[in-house]
Amino acid sequence: MISLLRRLAISLPSTAPPPLFKLMDSASSFGGSQRLMALAHQLRFYKPPPSPLDDDFDDLGLEDSGGKVVSQVGFVESATPVAQDPERFRPKKAAVLVCLFEGDAGDLRVILTKRSSRLNTHSGEIALPGGKADEGDKDDGDTATREAKEEIGLDPSLVNIVTVLEPFLSKHLLRVVPVIGILTDKKAFKPAPNPAEVEAVFDAPLEMFIKDENRRAEEREWLGNQYLIHFFDYKSENKKYVIWGLTAGILIRAASIVYQRPPPFLEQNPIFKVPRVLEKDTVLP
Repeated sequence: MISLLRRLAISLPSTAPPPLFKLMDSASSFGGSQRLMALAHQLRFYKPPPSPLDDDFDDLGLEDSGGKVVSQVGFVESATPVAQDPERFRPKKAAVLVCLFEGDAGDLRVILTKRSSRLNTHSGEIALPGGKADEGDKDDGDTATREAKEEIGLDPSLVNIVTVLEPFLSKHLLRVVPVIGILTDKKAFKPAPNPAEVEAVFDAPLEMFIKDENRRAEEREWLGNQYLIHFFDYKSENKKYVIWGLTAGILIRAASIVYQRPPPFLEQNPIFKVPRVLEKDTVLP
């Protein structure tokens, strides 16, 4: 079965900065530690692979998750039928915020949320702040920071957007753009979770997502082809969390780019088959 599967290549920084986002003009304009300044400079020059859908979307509305980004399955867009036949696929659009800051021990950490247990769908699951793009959003950075403010009370002025990653496509044709932002003053952020959506706000070390410790994987099957879903077990303040599915996939990719090395484990994706008929409720493959 391994011969039927392919490993995604890790995209490394290119020589040109992303053109669609207002990035810092120089490291001197970026507050915080020298490490965060160096990271901001590094990420400014990362450019995700071009997508045929970057300039044209047909927003069909999100799957039943309250306009939020939660999915058990998610793959980088270049591995899906979108890249094969962009004229037939018009995914729904969303963005999530991969908000990084420097922990007390000097490690890079990422802010995560636990969805409210009272929600009808994906209750209690771990997610990155984010959700559906609004008409008033200027770009994916606006979407991600606006949603983060609504969900956890994170003031957009505290976050410096440095780059975006290659979009991920969920099973329900939701196109999710990971936006990397840096929080230079962690003490200025006072979490205020929206109780209708978020049960808890916590953070985890980014590097854990490219380590084999506390990781497990389950093999699943799509139309005779096998792939892996990764699970990361994490404990914080005597509370246990499981980070998996689309969120885990995004964080594996983010950590790979930030630390400039691939994970020591295999990322497997199914061989997608393009549906003959595409409707509003079409799922992959």
